[in-house]
Amino acid sequence: MPEIIVNNQQIQADADKHVIDILREQGIEVPALCYHPALTPAGECKLCAVEAVYPDKPAQIKLACTLKPTEGLEIRTDTEQVTRARTTAFRNLAKYAPESAIIRRLAEKHGIDMGAPPDECIRCRLCIRACKELVGADALKIERREGVRYVAPKSGNRCIGCGTCAAICPTGAIAQRDENGLRVISIRDEIIGQNPLLTCESCGRYFATPKFLSRIEARTEDHPHLKEHHRYCPTCAKLLSDRIKSASRMKKI
Repeated sequence: MPEIIVNNQQIQADADKHVIDILREQGIEVPALCYHPALTPAGECKLCAVEAVYPDKPAQIKLACTLKPTEGLEIRTDTEQVTRARTTAFRNLAKYAPESAIIRRLAEKHGIDMGAPPDECIRCRLCIRACKELVGADALKIERREGVRYVAPKSGNRCIGCGTCAAICPTGAIAQRDENGLRVISIRDEIIGQNPLLTCESCGRYFATPKFLSRIEARTEDHPHLKEHHRYCPTCAKLLSDRIKSASRMKKI
């Protein structure tokens, strides 16, 4: 069995095994998407790059899935050259599958910077226009970052949590998430707004934010309010309205 050095540690290696399997047996995680121990290695994804140093030869980048151990071979898995090679490999794969969450998670796990994730935003400005012209919150803007335009939140926590931007977005780039009494609206990994949710007085479910209801009240303050104010979710408001109408019809009968 050849003796090799792995990250400054000498080990006895099985000459019939590939270096990727030897490294994993040593508890060293090596990224790979095209490798399977039951198949002939192809070296297609290039993620398993390592630095190999043969006796009396300069270091070179090799693929651990196709490399076999030989006496005196030194393997390094955490050098700058390895990081550069893996970064190139990850970004090349991302060109084929830009929406792949698996590739991005694997890259993050191994400390590889993949740059800004794809956001599915087509820069149509529907969200910006709706937020300004329909809602009146004016919480969004287009800003340029390293030569690329992005939809981003304006400063000052202007978002009222109405969800109009998420509803009108044609590609689903803007997400709305309600969890534990909090509504979070985001694009990419960037938060547009976080607002607490109020509960329906009838069913007890969370349904709207205080900022949103205040905006509605402000916009309708010129109208006469003939009924007692209640905070009902749309479902309960409709049910109660239907019951009132039904009771009114019964009285007439």
